[in-house]
Amino acid sequence: MANHKSSIKRIRSNNAKRLRNKYQHKTMRNAVKVLRSTTDKAEATTLLPKVSSLIDKLAKRSVIHKNKAGNLKSSLTILVNKL
Repeated sequence: MANHKSSIKRIRSNNAKRLRNKYQHKTMRNAVKVLRSTTDKAEATTLLPKVSSLIDKLAKRSVIHKNKAGNLKSSLTILVNKL
């Protein structure tokens, strides 16, 4: 167990950040899954900007890597354009 006040606080804040990042990452994965399962072009076209925005925000906050974000957005755009 930590002995210093600062290390105890660091453990608390790291745990809070980990839970928030986990929630946001799971939300993004669910949004991507919904977009990929969509067969309607109009619905997919409206979902794509929202999912792209979500992916960009997570990349900006380093929850996911910026290259992963680019790859995800690219593959989703290709998928929507094929519909």
